[in-house]
Amino acid sequence: MSLAKAGALPRTWDTSPSEHRKWVQVFKACDEDNKGYLSREDFKVAVVMLFGYKPSKLGIVLGEFLNIIKKKKEAQLYRNEMRHIFTAFDVHYRGYLTLEDFKKAFRQVAPRLPGRTVVEVFREVDRDSDGHVSFRDFEYAMKHGQNEA
Repeated sequence: MSLAKAGALPRTWDTSPSEHRKWVQVFKACDEDNKGYLSREDFKVAVVMLFGYKPSKLGIVLGEFLNIIKKKKEAQLYRNEMRHIFTAFDVHYRGYLTLEDFKKAFRQVAPRLPGRTVVEVFREVDRDSDGHVSFRDFEYAMKHGQNEA
């Protein structure tokens, strides 16, 4: 049973008007010749300005740029939210979750979920069967569960 099936699906994010304006400003700043699109190099500069790393992509128009940036921002927010959830479950700050941590967390967020289901989810998420769920295991399970739903 996946985390998604257990009721732990992440939400989606909407772009705030101020964030949208910022993205348009970055696009316009990188479209120095007012061509209406970003060359590969322009796009790299724009992504570096927004996220701090260099992508590899061909020329791009404003609509495509906004769509890509929104998806990258959603991925960034999603990872941050997954880290926040994992940290909330890791009450002993060990860097991993035990079955007991899972049971406590699910009692709070899904009190009617049968204990055997929690154990089943834990075993599925603990990919190397070491009795610990690392953040990487947790994040993988959340992504896998999201794709399954």
